[in-house]
Amino acid sequence: DVKELGKDLKKGAKNTSDEIRTAMTEEWQKFKTAAENTIKNTEKEIRALRQRISKANKNEKDKLTKQLDKLEEQNRVLKDKLSVKTKNFKDGLIEFNEKAKANQRQFEREFKRDIDTLSKALKDLFKDNVN
Repeated sequence: DVKELGKDLKKGAKNTSDEIRTAMTEEWQKFKTAAENTIKNTEKEIRALRQRISKANKNEKDKLTKQLDKLEEQNRVLKDKLSVKTKNFKDGLIEFNEKAKANQRQFEREFKRDIDTLSKALKDLFKDNVN
């Protein structure tokens, strides 16, 4: 009976791990797709702002360009974070358990917060700088 119970527990643990893997992978794909689209949109917005900055006077142009450069770097950092996390998924470097699931959700929350902050900063770029 003890051997059978041990086999059942191992089988149950494997099934739970497989379920977590499936759920995390599906959630990650949805999140990754949305994040990639947001990053692409941010890149488009940065290009549009560069065009708009090119029409400003010299003092404003210098100030706005420096601010936009910082924001563009933040976007690159977010893109790199997403790329690293995606690579970890593809390479099987992520354990699929409850702790990993919680860590994944935390990463997604922090990433979303960072991208929202970046988007707001891009929208506010001209607010305080243009007459």
